[in-house]
Amino acid sequence: MSFFKSLFGGRKAASEEPAGPVKSLEHKGFMIHATPYQEGGQHQLCGVIEKEIDGELRSHRFVRADRFPGVAEAADFALIKGQQIIDEQGDGLFK
Repeated sequence: MSFFKSLFGGRKAASEEPAGPVKSLEHKGFMIHATPYQEGGQHQLCGVIEKEIDGELRSHRFVRADRFPGVAEAADFALIKGQQIIDEQGDGLFK
């Protein structure tokens, strides 16, 4: 049965999807984790922004419509987009 699932668009094997962040970067006290995922034969731009505020780790997940042929390109652009979000919203991101 799993052969038919893979043939007709079933779930991919767990080893094909990243188990965690592909790349991470610290920016102005925030941590940005690039977590692109495969969608439609390409890699969707996705990431998580984290910051510890008053002893509590806060996080914000962002997904954009941009898709890239390679996971490295998607991760690089996720870090750039994360920096842009932080520069625009700062701590207001978690309100």
